[in-house]
Amino acid sequence: MNRVVIITGASRGIGAAAAQVFARAGYAVVLAARSGDALNVIAEKIVNQGGRALVVPTDVVDEAAVQRLVDRTLDAFGGLDAAFNNAGSGAPPTPLADMDPRAFSEALQVNIMGTFLCMRSQIAAMRTRGSGAIVNMSSTAGLQGVAGLSPYSAGKHAVIGLTKCAALDYAAQNIRVNAVAPGPIGTERIDAERRQQIGQYVPVKRVGTPEEVAQLGLWLCSSEAGFITGAVVPIDGGRLAGTPAFAISP
Repeated sequence: MNRVVIITGASRGIGAAAAQVFARAGYAVVLAARSGDALNVIAEKIVNQGGRALVVPTDVVDEAAVQRLVDRTLDAFGGLDAAFNNAGSGAPPTPLADMDPRAFSEALQVNIMGTFLCMRSQIAAMRTRGSGAIVNMSSTAGLQGVAGLSPYSAGKHAVIGLTKCAALDYAAQNIRVNAVAPGPIGTERIDAERRQQIGQYVPVKRVGTPEEVAQLGLWLCSSEAGFITGAVVPIDGGRLAGTPAFAISP
C-alpha cells in the first residue's frame, strides 16, 4: 500500500524539510500552506527526485478549505496514512498587557482552531483507512512559559491538550496522535549570527535543524513508534533539562 501524508505549513522551514524527508521515505506528500507559489517550488524538487507530491493551497482556519485538502488527497492517492500538522502563527515578542487583542486572537486561531480542523478531517479519512498517525507541532513554549510570547505559548499549550485528547479518543481505532516540541531551530528566518548567539544558551551549544525535527516527525509516524500515542516529544538540545527559558521570536 502506498503511504500518503499531509503536511501543513509546508512552504518553508520545518514544514518544507518535512515534505522532503517524508518523500524520501516513500510517502506521497500533500503540501498545504497559504502560499501556493512556494509550495510549487518544493513539489517540483520532490518530483524531480522521483517522488510524488500534490500542492493544495490551504488556510487551516477555513473549515471548507481543510476539508477540501483532505478530499483532494483522497481523490489523488486513495487514502491518508499520516499527517504532520505544522502550520502555526505567533506575534512579535510583546508583554501581555501591551498585546494587540487581534494579534493574540490570530495566533490562537491558527495554532488551536487550525490544528483542530485539520485533525477533525484527517481522522475521518484515517478511520476509513483503518489506521493512521498524526504529529502536531507544539513547542517548548507549549511546555513552559516564555516572556513576551503569551499568544504563541498559550496556543502551543493548547495543541498539547488537543493531542492528548485525540490520542485517547482514537487509540482503540489504531490512530496514533503525538506532538513534537522543538526548542530553538535554525530556520531561514534566523540568520547565522543569531543562530550562534542562541546556540550558546542550549546545552549542546547549537540550534537544531529543520531536518532533525522532520526526522522525528517521520519516526513518530512509522511502525517503529507503534506503541507511542499521546506523547509530547521535546527536541531542544537539552534545554528543558534545566536551562532557563529565554524569549526568541517563534
